[in-house]
Amino acid sequence: MIIYLVGMGCVGKTTTGRLLAEKLGFTFFDLDEEVQEFYQKPIERIQNECLTMNEFRERASVVLDQLFSRNIDCVVAGTPAGLKFAYNSVYKRHKKDKELYSIHLYDSFENVLDRLRFYDVDSNPIDEPMSPAKRKRYLRAIKADYSYFKSSYERADLQISIEHVPLHDIPELIIAELGKLQQQ
Repeated sequence: MIIYLVGMGCVGKTTTGRLLAEKLGFTFFDLDEEVQEFYQKPIERIQNECLTMNEFRERASVVLDQLFSRNIDCVVAGTPAGLKFAYNSVYKRHKKDKELYSIHLYDSFENVLDRLRFYDVDSNPIDEPMSPAKRKRYLRAIKADYSYFKSSYERADLQISIEHVPLHDIPELIIAELGKLQQQ
């Protein structure tokens, strides 16, 4: 079985994915980390080589295809565009002949804002002080991103809200909801 986590940036796909994979005894993959390893450079540097974000997504979808082709039980933390563009084509192709489930994780915009992390061009974390004005701008940007990707999130097999759910309870919630889906 492959569990593919999608959702906006900083919603908790990687953290949740690691916990879920550990709970299930599955292998965990973070698509961003796998893309960096495959191309041997940081994400932003790969993006800078591409003329468009779509070109970057095409390149990254090659890596997603390889992950889905491994035929091992795994959890994959995707990108905000996880069920859109080239990623969706890869997902649909593998969904035909695999036990592959997509799960849209979502939380309040304010919680996502509180989890925002910033990185330099080499993917090193940087400290970004947040004034009230900057928080307001980022909150607007988060809402805009969600609106842009909303239709792709609606394609997911499951919609799971993690708002007000303690982190250590999220894997159990996902497992329970997957169980219900599999019984249908």
